[in-house]
Amino acid sequence: MNDNLTPKEIVAELDKYIIGQNDAKRNVAIALRNRWRRMNVKEEIQGEIVPNNILLIGATGVGKTEIARRLAKTADAPFTKVEASKFTEVGYVGRDVESMVRDLVEQSVSMVKIAKKEAVKEKAAEAVENIILDALIPPLKGSPHPYAVKLGSDEPEDEVELNEQTRARFREKIQNGEMDDRKVEIDVSQNATGNLGMIGGAGMDEASMINLQEMIGNMMPKKKKKRKVTIAEARKILLEEEASKMIDMDEVKEEAISKAENTGIIFIDEIDKIASGGSGSGKGPDVSREGVQRDLLPIVEGSAVNTKYGVINTDHILFISAGAFHYSKPSDLIPELQGRFPIRVELDNLTKADFLKILTEPKNALTKQYTALVASEDVDLSFQDDALEEIAEMAFQINEEVENIGARRLHTVMSRLLNEILFDIPDTIGPNAKIVIDKKLVQEKLEGLVQDKDLSRYIL
Repeated sequence: MNDNLTPKEIVAELDKYIIGQNDAKRNVAIALRNRWRRMNVKEEIQGEIVPNNILLIGATGVGKTEIARRLAKTADAPFTKVEASKFTEVGYVGRDVESMVRDLVEQSVSMVKIAKKEAVKEKAAEAVENIILDALIPPLKGSPHPYAVKLGSDEPEDEVELNEQTRARFREKIQNGEMDDRKVEIDVSQNATGNLGMIGGAGMDEASMINLQEMIGNMMPKKKKKRKVTIAEARKILLEEEASKMIDMDEVKEEAISKAENTGIIFIDEIDKIASGGSGSGKGPDVSREGVQRDLLPIVEGSAVNTKYGVINTDHILFISAGAFHYSKPSDLIPELQGRFPIRVELDNLTKADFLKILTEPKNALTKQYTALVASEDVDLSFQDDALEEIAEMAFQINEEVENIGARRLHTVMSRLLNEILFDIPDTIGPNAKIVIDKKLVQEKLEGLVQDKDLSRYIL
């Protein structure tokens, strides 16, 4: 995706997946465009421009996480999501809130590696071709080959030339896929620490254990294992290895750190769960919540965080936080943290009209997903307009009467509606069948769902 989209273009891109919430889309679009603007101002002021972090306020299922995730995809930016409430769990003491920055860097490294591997894909494919060819017909180095044969002449041909001709013929067959099912023996790299069990000391988290294991693995010599696989499988296995050899990991780390620092997005969900709730007691769980806020503060303000790839500065990372704020309000957060989220956007609750649009308009609409799923079994599934209106009405009604879980309610309703059909395909409903979902069918299938006020079995 283009990294210098205008705010209007960013909103248009978000509109493809998210219905409504125009204020939130506009604000995140401005924040994203401001990053591009910052990178194009004079160097002396560039470091002084800080991102306008955003606080999204709204009930669950209205699109807070989706807006942040789609924004990152639109910008081709590293993205990580963390629930702030996890830091208040039992055993929090000293839980490393910096782990979210490390996760962001991991994501950034992964993105840069994929891009670098894509750039050397053709070169790596050629190297793989040569490895497979060498396994099938080893090249001669000037000496007569014991299996060299004469081709229609009484005089023996030059063995090296004959070998090269044979290799050229086989290369063409490999390229055309004619030999994909033929078995070939290849050497595959093995992780030296693959079966190494490790017991961590006190205070060592899972990430530290993985880093330590990886460090030991890099120190130990790489093992090679012979495997007999088809040429098609060999191509997949070796392509990854060869592409990895062709990229400079130091360059990847440097680029990934820069990408995370300048374009990274960290989404802090459930931030309302670490607000004090306005009790002001200074005792009990509120102390823990305030402690988490104070741990988050330096990271959001801007600090240097050590990662296994190097030091990353968080000054220009965009932080988007979100919460329902049913039992607390943004002002219950400590003033310093409030000040670090100057842009506040209240998201609207979804209406019946929104549900109807969510069912049909987005690129990943549920109706399109289910239609594609059954089409894989050569069954045609379609929805009448009155059926879609009925589904939207029922989802909205259940949210109103039971618990408002936003657009996620549509998953419950659609699953209940289509479960029997999905079970009957392909045994009872065979290929080339046409299934039309009308209003009457929706009412029959979902009647019990609406009547049951408890609905405990159906709440996501």
